[in-house]
Amino acid sequence: MINKCKALISIIACLLLASTAFADETVSLKLGYQLLSPEGNMAGTIDGVGTKIDIEKDLNLSDSKNITAEFSLKWNDSQFTINYLPISFSGTGEMTLDGDFNDLPFTIDETVKTDLDINIYDISYTYYLLNFDDLPTRFQLGLELAVKVTDVDLKLQNLDNPATESESFIAPIPTIGLRSRIALADFLGISGRIGYAEYKNNNFLDAEAQIEFSPIPMVGIYAGYRYFDLQIDEEDVLVETKFTGPFGGLLVRF
Repeated sequence: MINKCKALISIIACLLLASTAFADETVSLKLGYQLLSPEGNMAGTIDGVGTKIDIEKDLNLSDSKNITAEFSLKWNDSQFTINYLPISFSGTGEMTLDGDFNDLPFTIDETVKTDLDINIYDISYTYYLLNFDDLPTRFQLGLELAVKVTDVDLKLQNLDNPATESESFIAPIPTIGLRSRIALADFLGISGRIGYAEYKNNNFLDAEAQIEFSPIPMVGIYAGYRYFDLQIDEEDVLVETKFTGPFGGLLVRF
């Protein structure tokens, strides 16, 4: 996790230096905290055969509580954004069915410990088809292209057996969607975005809405709600999950 954060900070630093090449750019940095609740199923499969495990009933996963980061560069009708969204779930629960995860067998009432880590590196470009920034109430609506580089690490441990099985992979998921922002005043704005992709057996839908409040020029706070609908079927692992919850933090704009 530390190495990933260092890499992200290095990328943002380089982009900050590069942004001086634009004449009318606006750079913003956000550091926040998000709380996400999970629901859905997952499975480890061999030759397409495996048992779906219910995240809530069987695994008793706790909510994900993580720090998030965002870098955004706006110039003219364009916007470039990088989001770092770490998602971590863990829990210990009693199984409600018989089955197996890869080579890990389990039966009803056996105790299983689970760790599910999903790091999403969201890189997007937005072109604002509508950009009314010279009105008392400013409005922007744009088409957004993004790539969600999704790094998944899943581990199950049967505490009664005991035995452990794990799966990990990285899947870049391109999405297309919309981004919009309404500035009710210089210090108050509402924004939202939605993106979707479907490729082979992978689906990804993410949406969020947030409000920004800047009582001090260049500095403010933000809060919102985020929704993920993720389905990944890659390399003998199946993840069909939904993550929802609030987020908020501090912002700097210059």
